[in-house]
Amino acid sequence: MSSTFNEFYNEKTGLTIGVNGILFSEQTPYQKVEILETDSWGRMMTIDGMVMLSEKDEFVYHEMLTHVGMFSHPQPERVLIIGGGDGGTAREVMRHPSVKKVDMVEIDEVVVQASKEFLPQVGDWGNPKLNVVIGDGIEFVKDISVPYDVIIIDGSDPVGPAAGLFEGEFMQACYDGLSEDGILTAQTESPWVESYHPSMKQVYTALDDIYAVSKMYLAYIPLYPAGMWSFSFASKGGTDPLAEVVLQRVENGVMRFEDELKYYNPEVHRGCFALPNFVKDIIEP
Repeated sequence: MSSTFNEFYNEKTGLTIGVNGILFSEQTPYQKVEILETDSWGRMMTIDGMVMLSEKDEFVYHEMLTHVGMFSHPQPERVLIIGGGDGGTAREVMRHPSVKKVDMVEIDEVVVQASKEFLPQVGDWGNPKLNVVIGDGIEFVKDISVPYDVIIIDGSDPVGPAAGLFEGEFMQACYDGLSEDGILTAQTESPWVESYHPSMKQVYTALDDIYAVSKMYLAYIPLYPAGMWSFSFASKGGTDPLAEVVLQRVENGVMRFEDELKYYNPEVHRGCFALPNFVKDIIEP
């Protein structure tokens, strides 16, 4: 076995991580799922050779994907997560006391099983609010009968089963499945990787066309390509995540569980929407 894991995102440029062993490896009908014991990042999950999370840095992704949208809604009770089979996003969602039900739709049951066994601290699997559905999230949103307050798109990169998560038709279906003041957040790749730019542009064009308010925000995740990662925010009812009422809600809400947060805080909420010029150029017309 190689003593290193390599993820290349631009010819021979990429990420190298020391590996002490392979804890789990399975080729599913959808993708290859592996969990590795690394030399300095704890256990790490990869899908088709791309890093999904490590024990040491997963909190950045999950906190930022979740709390920016959750605090922007005045009273989120019903939440839908598309993907998120490692359980981290659901864990963060269920920190919010207003939440009554979380449906998590993961296409690949092996991701859930492997996460429960080898990354048990990431998910809050025993929480009675969580309902795990093994199925196609793209199809699931087409048949939503009771609207959700928040929809979170926690998919992998725009290849294979996750490719449809970046298309306008899917974003429209999510819009239709939201309550009138509903919020959507999604992960939308690294601005530093040029091959991701078309999918990023596709998502933001769709959001601008469909939602009353749409914005990009950023976080910094060491094991993701080039370290900078983008997320999308969209509001069906016109809520601005930087409105004073939202900022006050963040200030008050974070106090309930701030000791459990390692990245997100009120200052990060305000600052994450500040975009460098080269990032604006990717998504602006």
